Amino acid sequence: VQLQASGGGLVQAEGSLRLSCVASVRPFGRYTIGWFRQAPGKEREFVAAIAWTGDSQQYADSVKGRFSISRDNAKTSSYLQMNSLRPEDTAVYYCAARQGSLFTSGAYYHNWGPGTQVTVSS
Repeated sequence: VQLQASGGGLVQAEGSLRLSCVASVRPFGRYTIGWFRQAPGKEREFVAAIAWTGDSQQYADSVKGRFSISRDNAKTSSYLQMNSLRPEDTAVYYCAARQGSLFTSGAYYHNWGPGTQVTVSS
């Protein structure tokens, strides 16, 4: 099982980035996809998740209204559209997958990929 996040980079505050996660899990349509992030010196935190059904999403309070998660089962991919970025959004972003229901705790995700760095300058 492999997941690969991409799309990170350096952006100014109030800018946007779109992260992509390509997964080799099969069947992809049975997996909930979560996005998490970890800033230097801080614990990993939940950002957003989309259920395997595609009809349920959850967001951390800190990103609600700014970030949007989606999935394309045909491309075995998930996307995290990040708008109105803030310096506090700076972190390594990871995508993760789990079979079944949506959870916001990373402890419930068994498949992780290497992260992609997002840096937001003020």
